Amino acid sequence: MTTIKDVAKKAGVSVATVSRFLNDSGYVSAEAAKAVTAAVEELKYELNPIARSLNTKKSNLIGLILPDITNPFFPELARAVEDVALTYGYTVVLCNSDENPEKEKNYIETLKKKYIAGFIVTSNQLDAPHYANANVPIVALDRAINEKIPTVSSNNKEGAIMGTNALLDRGCQNILFLRGPAELNPANDRWEGFMEAIQQSNAKYLVVTCPFHFTDSQKIVEQVLKENPQIDGIFASSDVSAAGALKAASLVGRHVPNELQIIGFDGVAMGEMLSPGLTTVAQDVYKMGAIATRVLIKRIENEMVEQNFYEVPVKLIIRGTTRSVGE
Repeated sequence: MTTIKDVAKKAGVSVATVSRFLNDSGYVSAEAAKAVTAAVEELKYELNPIARSLNTKKSNLIGLILPDITNPFFPELARAVEDVALTYGYTVVLCNSDENPEKEKNYIETLKKKYIAGFIVTSNQLDAPHYANANVPIVALDRAINEKIPTVSSNNKEGAIMGTNALLDRGCQNILFLRGPAELNPANDRWEGFMEAIQQSNAKYLVVTCPFHFTDSQKIVEQVLKENPQIDGIFASSDVSAAGALKAASLVGRHVPNELQIIGFDGVAMGEMLSPGLTTVAQDVYKMGAIATRVLIKRIENEMVEQNFYEVPVKLIIRGTTRSVGE
């Protein structure tokens, strides 16, 4: 196995010079750099990443902390983060927090000991000290943490206005809005958008808080539909909740979309697999993850970050859970 001493001997320089060059930790003349580069290539020397992190106090690892990897929205985010990170030579460590502050804190502290280069975080822990005091670059994805940490998010309020108007345009007069958890900023923004749009109409509405989980959503909607048979439209704050609503409609004998129209929010691939296919307000999930990763890498590599807030547009995708306008 080739060692750093072999490289130094081949290049005709000291081991210290090779170390400075490989770890970018001090001055190396152009002549010496050229000699070391040639020796590394000829000997096919690979720097041990663990040794590198011990020397530089920085690795090529990025921590990705997500709240719930069973929700298909978050694996799609993770795929984008991993794809982009790999193109820049970084490896992603995936952490599932279950919305638990103690798990988030433990991930932060544990990975910092591994000389983690930075974190991409989806968290509802606003101004949590383990983020404010992390002393490593952090980017917030989907949900803002605090004003000092760059955030990448969708235009959630505008998307909710879009989704609500889509139901109104298709004749819905009694709309159920499945509001996400109140502690989540995106869910609150979507609720604000729904309220702004619905209050400009003559339609009646009902708001029910609903977690972003399929089974819970199905049970909640099933009960609401039994108690409120006049409901003819459902706008869910997530595609997972919308899928639960679709199952509930089937269980209570409501035909979708003839008797009941449903719109979700997220645009994950699962929506296209449902029957009928789910109409949804689609976030550009891949673009969100890609932007967050590029911003983090810029911060890791001490490059200029142009802005602190990135808002990605949304769009309405019409599928089988809604009727055509005018029907």
